[in-house]
Amino acid sequence: MDFAGMKSDVVVGIDLGGTKIAAAIFSSTGNILHKEVVLFGNKTGHDVGKLIHKQIQNCFLTSKSRRLNICAIGVSVPGISNQKTEKVWAPNIPGWKNYPLRAEIISTLKDKRISVTIESDRSCYILGETWQGAAKNCANAIFLAVGTGIGAGILVDGKILPGANDIAGAIGWMALQKPFRAEYISCGCFEHHASGEGLVKVAKELIAADKKYPGGLKNKKFTAFDIFKVHDAGDPIAKMVLEQAIEFWGMAAANLVSLFNPEKIIFGGGIFGPATKFLPSIFAEAKKWAQPISIQQVKFEPSKLGGDAGLYGAAYLALRTLRKHS
Repeated sequence: MDFAGMKSDVVVGIDLGGTKIAAAIFSSTGNILHKEVVLFGNKTGHDVGKLIHKQIQNCFLTSKSRRLNICAIGVSVPGISNQKTEKVWAPNIPGWKNYPLRAEIISTLKDKRISVTIESDRSCYILGETWQGAAKNCANAIFLAVGTGIGAGILVDGKILPGANDIAGAIGWMALQKPFRAEYISCGCFEHHASGEGLVKVAKELIAADKKYPGGLKNKKFTAFDIFKVHDAGDPIAKMVLEQAIEFWGMAAANLVSLFNPEKIIFGGGIFGPATKFLPSIFAEAKKWAQPISIQQVKFEPSKLGGDAGLYGAAYLALRTLRKHS
């Protein structure tokens, strides 16, 4: 989509995480003209909403000083953006079970002609990569986001696949192993074993079962990134954890390839990152399980936008809405 005609018009992209807000002013060609990141701290509920409003106002002040015209706002939320109710569910933000974010943002705008569009972070990830990242020029692509949790942004024929109630892409609940375990109820099988938090859970289970384990993860608090560090140093538990994760990532990718026949699967989120070096092994695992013609046609690639994928996607949402109404 070509937005080059909107020379002085700019948009604001807002990317909400579980602990922070990133806000940026974007040109119509995808350049970040101004960016701020602030932490939530201990804020919850409406206090997080107020923080978002403050960041938006900061963007307006900056745009005024630089003679820029903000005409649309896009927001990426870590959860579900219900397009029917215009409310959002963000499990990592206390008090955001059914939160009227769009109405709150609109209520603070002096110019009510400014459009406000909100989408799930997973949808924004693939939109960002399609606009300015690894999925550029793709009409059918998937962003597999592996961080604290797991989700997928799915682009079909150039359009986001939302599902009947905007929950499509919640692939953390993909069933990849039996028997069913009670631990899968809250986050799903795939996420339990292969998300950032999942890697830590699996490592702790293996350590508890191995009384002779002498390695670098024992008797201390550790994160997924610690697992990658000790893996590179030859730690046996870390090796088992990541070998299992490669199998899960590969099987999940194979299912996505067989279901959607994408041109690319983009791997992103905090874990990819350090797990990017395993992409050849993930592809080899996926090749065992996937539809044989489709897997030969797809490319597995790391995100080009990294931690800014959601921010770019939010800006693209705004630009796309602007174009529809121009």
